[in-house]
Parts: sequence; C-alpha cells; structure tokens
Amino acid sequence: MKPTIKLDSVSVEFPIYDPDRSLRRIVMKNGVGGLIRNDSSTGGRTTIQALSNINLEMYPGDSVGLVGPNGAGKSTLLQVLAGGYHPSGGVLETNGTVSSLLTLGVGIDPEETGYENIMTSGLYLGLSRRQMRAIIPDIAEFCELGQYLYMPVRTYSSGMSVRLSFAIATSIRPDILIVDEIIGAGDAKFASKAHNRIEKLMSSANTLVLASHSNDVIRTFCNKALYLDKGKVQFFGDVDEAIDAYEQAG
Repeated sequence: MKPTIKLDSVSVEFPIYDPDRSLRRIVMKNGVGGLIRNDSSTGGRTTIQALSNINLEMYPGDSVGLVGPNGAGKSTLLQVLAGGYHPSGGVLETNGTVSSLLTLGVGIDPEETGYENIMTSGLYLGLSRRQMRAIIPDIAEFCELGQYLYMPVRTYSSGMSVRLSFAIATSIRPDILIVDEIIGAGDAKFASKAHNRIEKLMSSANTLVLASHSNDVIRTFCNKALYLDKGKVQFFGDVDEAIDAYEQAG
C-alpha cells in the first residue's frame, strides 16, 4: 500500500540573523520549539532546529495524534505537512489532496463579496469552478450570513469573517486533513456547530494528523500517536503507549 504521507529525514531549521532582537519574537509567533544552536559552518549564525531527521510513513486509514510538550515541534510538523514550511533537509511526499485547519482567512480579499471570496478560495484550494458551484449552497447555509454574502467582506464583523473562512475551509473532503486542536469558530452558538462539522470532516478524511493538548481528544479521534520532543520522534505507534511514554518523560 502506498503511503499518503512520507517523511524521509525531514529537518526544519530557522536561521536567526539578529538573535538578541528576533529570537523571542520568532519562537513565540511560530511556536517552533526545538533546539537553539550556533552553526560554526555559517560563521556562528544562531539557528533553531525545530525538527530533526524525521522519518515517518502514514497510510490510508491512519489517524495520527501528535503529543509532546510545548516547543516539541508539533506545530512546525503540521505546517510542513500543510505546505506552510518547506523542509530545510530531507524529503516530504504527500499523495492526495491536503486540507488544513491551521490558519483561517488565508486568501480572503476584503474588497470582494462573500460569494466572490468563496469562489476564489475554492480555486486556491484546487477545486474547479464546477466543483465550487456545487458546494456554494452548503457553504452559504452553514455560515448563516444570508444577504451579507452579496456584500464586501470589509463590511463584516470579525465573527462573520471567521464564519465565512471556516465554512470555506471545511467545505471540501480532503484525502489528508491537518488539524491543530479541535477549534471553535465565532460565537458560542456557532462554536458547537463548528465542532460537529470538524468531527464529520475528520471522519471522512483518509488520513488525519491532529495535534491536541487533550489526551481524550487524541484517544477519541486517533488510532496512532506520534510523541515528539525537542524536534525528534520519541515514539510512533499505539496511542496509549505514546501517551504513557510522554507522561512518564514529564
């Protein structure tokens, strides 16, 4: 069986050109974690080794939960899988469509209407115009924006913008789904609706990669777990064994 995701010696390294001013900002903003080191081969430049020599294969039917302490490299790995970061070393292969719930609102143009943004975002995600026209009714019904979809997004409240972005992001059924926590969206009433939509989306993906601070969430949605620490794989396999290894290390 061909893997849907394969990482061959994947590493991610962030160079810090002005460490005194930039290090804290980069670590806090990107959640890269990993090891801070000086690279003598580049004149002592400071780098963050966020991921180091990751070798993994995930197959159709795998639902993989990421566990580990803050700064372990979980968010960096999700960004690599979603295409947000390119490996500094090694090779990433993905077979199938990839969708991520990492950053809502990417690609939204505030000057375009809601409907125009739905079409543009769908094309950005790789869908054809015909495919987008078929799912527009579902997006419109779910986001509950009604006539506002005919208005420019700049007229929306922040909650309305989140609803539109979330409805678009969860409208396709990907082969590979990347999720950072089980998120809500918008107000409390809509958050419950959003949670149920994410659960349905996760159950329909061929391969799921999910990071969560909740062991119960990992146990509920995942049949495998990856324990990361300091940017390195500590364990990959049975969910309970991975969680036990992480808790014992802590």
